[in-house]
Amino acid sequence: MNKTQLKKFKTLLEKKRDEIVRRAQQTLNEDMTLDTSELPDEMDLASTEYLQSFTFRLRGREKSFLKKIQQALDKIEAGTFGYCEECNEEISLKRLEARP
Repeated sequence: MNKTQLKKFKTLLEKKRDEIVRRAQQTLNEDMTLDTSELPDEMDLASTEYLQSFTFRLRGREKSFLKKIQQALDKIEAGTFGYCEECNEEISLKRLEARP
């Protein structure tokens, strides 16, 4: 893989990382507040609590994805990005474009 391709993947991964961090920060700033006085009905409260729980599960998945992104960025820096960890064969660009 040439330097231009590596730079393209690095930029793509950094953008994905930044988007995940931005959404997580937004969750902390907005979705964490649950003002029960604004929810007069138990069903509204239950729906809101469910939505918060769902949001946190999504953020948990994103945390895992964020870890994988960082591992890929580390591999780019180490010069090992694009190679299979098990057999050291080069991974096709189409596969890396689909899921870096």
